Amino acid sequence: MKYHKLRAGEETGTYAMESPVTEADILQMAQQLAMYRLTKGRALTERRLVFSHLQTLMQFHEYEVFALLLLDSEHRVIGFRELFRGTLDGASVYPREVVKIALEHNAAAVILVHYDPSGDPDEPSQADRTLTTTLKNALNMVGTRLLDHVVVGYEGGASFAERGYL
Repeated sequence: MKYHKLRAGEETGTYAMESPVTEADILQMAQQLAMYRLTKGRALTERRLVFSHLQTLMQFHEYEVFALLLLDSEHRVIGFRELFRGTLDGASVYPREVVKIALEHNAAAVILVHYDPSGDPDEPSQADRTLTTTLKNALNMVGTRLLDHVVVGYEGGASFAERGYL
């Protein structure tokens, strides 16, 4: 992976600066690194790292976003798709479209990602829990496992799997 003002360091996973960088450069690099960590073929092994990458990737949206992290049977990334965008406080999610995208990518499993710029991501709403149950049931009908529903906000986030909601 190569960035505009960085070069690979002597140790794996380190980088050296070629010239001064701005705060905007650093934020852009963080988003690029997060997307790289979620690229096709990468195995997702640690929930906290996945959560961190998703938060970095989505934290600058000013509206709600609902996305899918599509996985194969070994939980390697097939793709990341933003499906629905909403206003500051709401996004409409259609189960039919979620299932359709999972089938198009031949996903064995998915992680639902909901970015909420205004809410308290530490405690998912009842609407989020109801939607999760609906999507889990719809995905189960086509043989796709719902591994988690992650609600990400600017200040943090919550995992439905960790809270026992799945």
